[in-house]
Amino acid sequence: MTALDWPITSSPVLDAVPEFYHYEDTGCEVSAACLDCPLPQCKYDDPAWFQRNRRLARDFKIWTAMQQDDLTVEEAADRFSVTVRTIFRIMRRCRDSAMIDQEELAVFAAD
Repeated sequence: MTALDWPITSSPVLDAVPEFYHYEDTGCEVSAACLDCPLPQCKYDDPAWFQRNRRLARDFKIWTAMQQDDLTVEEAADRFSVTVRTIFRIMRRCRDSAMIDQEELAVFAAD
């Protein structure tokens, strides 16, 4: 028996036109509604972009706290619950990314 031998059952398509379908705008952790989202693109369209910028926002938050509070690497690791190695990575990334606008990353910071 081939695929062409299977009986084809037709059922009426209910509400097939997208204009008549109710799309619920549930948002995400960034915004309660997609239409009110501050991100320049949807996090679901490019998850790697969102994760990268969220990590950069976290890095700059830690970097700023280290400079303002004059924290050592160990103190920063304890305060932010990351490893000492992660703090060294953050220090390297923040030095390399000094030209990144931190205000743009503010929407990614999850407090």
